[in-house]
Amino acid sequence: MRLSQGEKYEIIRLVEESAEGVDKTLKELGIGKSTFYTWYNLYLEKGYEGLKACKRNQNRVWNKIPQQEKNKIVELALDRTDLSPRELAFHYTDTKERHVSESSVYRILKERGLITSPAFILLAAADEFKNKTTRVNEMWQTDFSYFRVIGWGNYYLCTVLDDHSRFIIAWDLCANMQAPDAQKTVDKAMLYSRLDKNNMPKLLSDNGPCFIAHEFRAWLKLKGIRQINGRPMHPQTQGKIERYHRTMKNIVKLDNYYSPGELRKAIEEFVRYYNYSRYHESIDNVTPSDVYFGRAERILQKRAKIKHETLNRRREDYLKQKQLLQNEEKTLTLH
Repeated sequence: MRLSQGEKYEIIRLVEESAEGVDKTLKELGIGKSTFYTWYNLYLEKGYEGLKACKRNQNRVWNKIPQQEKNKIVELALDRTDLSPRELAFHYTDTKERHVSESSVYRILKERGLITSPAFILLAAADEFKNKTTRVNEMWQTDFSYFRVIGWGNYYLCTVLDDHSRFIIAWDLCANMQAPDAQKTVDKAMLYSRLDKNNMPKLLSDNGPCFIAHEFRAWLKLKGIRQINGRPMHPQTQGKIERYHRTMKNIVKLDNYYSPGELRKAIEEFVRYYNYSRYHESIDNVTPSDVYFGRAERILQKRAKIKHETLNRRREDYLKQKQLLQNEEKTLTLH
C-alpha cells in the first residue's frame, strides 16, 4: 500500500513540529530521507496538491507482501502492543524468519487503523561523547537519577552503562547520593564484568559532588579505573546514560510507589527488558545484551540472509503467477 495524500501531509507536519530532529523522526516513522524530501519539495512547490499519488512503478509489483503475511503482522502487533512499528519489523524478522521493512509495517498498521498518532516518544537529541568506543568494557558511563517514593521521600538510582553496547552492567537504588553509593554501584559492575586490574574501563561521569569527591577519585585510582568528567553544564557528554534514564523513567514513573521495594522491583523489570528484549536503534536494532555478549554480528548476518531469501521467494512467486496468467491467456486465445 502506498501512502495517501493526507498521510504524506500528516508526516510532513509531524516532522516539522517534532523536537526530535528530522533524522530521528523519520527513522521512527520508517520513512526514508530521500522519500520524505521528495514529498516535501513537492509540497513547497505545489502545496497540498503536490502530494497526490503518481503512477505506480510496475517493476516493483513482484515485491508486494502477500495478504496472509500482512495478517500475521497485524496479529503480532495486536499481541505485542508494547512494540513500535520499528521494533515489530525486527521482532517479526527474528521470530518468523521472514523479512519485512519498518516502513511496510507502519503502512500495514496505518491501513488497518492501528496507528492514529506517532507510535513513539519524542526525546531531545543529545550529542555523543566525541571519542567513540569500539568494544565493550572500553568505557562505562555512570549517573544518578531520583524517584519519589510516597511516604518515604526521594530515592536515588545509580546506574553503570557500557558505552559501546548500552548494556546496563549494574545499578543500585540508594537512600543517598554520595561517594560510597557511587562506589558501591561501580563495584557491582566490576564484579559482574570480571575484568582484571590491567584491563579496567574508563569511567565517564558528570561533575556531581559524589563523582568529584576525593574519596571516590582515590578509590577509582586504587582499582585502576581512569575517570573522565564531562564538561560542566553540558550533560550531553553523558548522552547515552541521560537518554537511558529518561527512557526508563517514562515507563517506571507511570506508577506510584509506596515502598522502596516496589520501586526496586519495577526498575529490575525494566532493566531486564531494556538489556534483553528492547531493540535499540543506535546499535542496528539488536538488544544491548546482543552486543555486550558478542551475538550482534551473527544476528545481523542472519537477518541479511533472511532478507535475501524472502525477496527471492517473493520474486519467484511473482514470476510463477505471471507465467500462469500468460498460459491461461494463450489457452483462451487458442479456443
